[in-house]
Amino acid sequence: MASKVILVTGGTGLVGKAIEKVVNEEAKDDEKWVFVSSKEADLTNEADTLALFEKHKPTHVIHLAAMVGGLFRNLKWNLDFFRNNMKINDNVLYSCYKYNVQKCVSCLSTCIFPDKTTYPIDETMIHNGPPHNSNFGYSFAKRMIDVLNKGYNVQHNCKFTSVIPTNVYGPHDNFNLEDGHVIPGLINKVHCAQRDNTSFTIWGTGSPRRQFIYSYDLAKLFLWVLREYDEISPIILSVGEEDEVSIKEAAEMVVEAFDFKGEVVYDTSKSDGQFKKTANNGKLRSFLPDFKFTPIKQAIKETVDWFVENYDSARK
Repeated sequence: MASKVILVTGGTGLVGKAIEKVVNEEAKDDEKWVFVSSKEADLTNEADTLALFEKHKPTHVIHLAAMVGGLFRNLKWNLDFFRNNMKINDNVLYSCYKYNVQKCVSCLSTCIFPDKTTYPIDETMIHNGPPHNSNFGYSFAKRMIDVLNKGYNVQHNCKFTSVIPTNVYGPHDNFNLEDGHVIPGLINKVHCAQRDNTSFTIWGTGSPRRQFIYSYDLAKLFLWVLREYDEISPIILSVGEEDEVSIKEAAEMVVEAFDFKGEVVYDTSKSDGQFKKTANNGKLRSFLPDFKFTPIKQAIKETVDWFVENYDSARK
């Protein structure tokens, strides 16, 4: 009989699917995992959220559910992103409190950090200034999870915490060309160029640098946070500063994974966005000095292979 029931909201997305795979590979007898999607409950609705908790009676929660979108959608719907994510987060954490959940781990994002900041960024800097104006609604709503976690701890002694991953990629990602993130977007673009026998166009100069984390590595770290990490304050889950790569380097790895032989073009009329957003993973390393991240070239190849095999059903 499982003594722990772990409810994963947003359980069918990129990170949820990765957690499910890792859990299946290293199943523990005392853990029962429940992965739910927006089909099971409207988390912007308090009654729906409480009913979900009543049904599954979780002892632990991993909260991944959010209203998400790329730059264009954020610019257009900042208020909606703020209101919907505030409702989701408030309902989930309130339900955790009402149902005496022993621990909740929520997922934040590096976009919540102040726009004007020094680098590398660390966990202490979250509230040091406003986030970037392009997605202020989403960013402020995500920041409020940290405020709620502190409030529930101070007032009710709850153990609710959060993690801040850098740029996540892997199987089950959103490969949409308009609204997807860097690596899945590059993968779909190369696939289309190879299929249509056209050139592969990268927006911008390719010089911005990013820390990318493979979804399966993130999933393993999520399980460690759930089982071992005892602080309320957030923890950045990321590869080190030394593993930052340029968009150009990432694109070249995607080209290599596809064995793409066509022309590669940089459309420098398109903006580069932020040059870098380097995060410091020193806190993570203080707990897990020996954690091995999957080499990015291998992880991109595995993601490309998954995308090709599952092309018809992949989000794009």
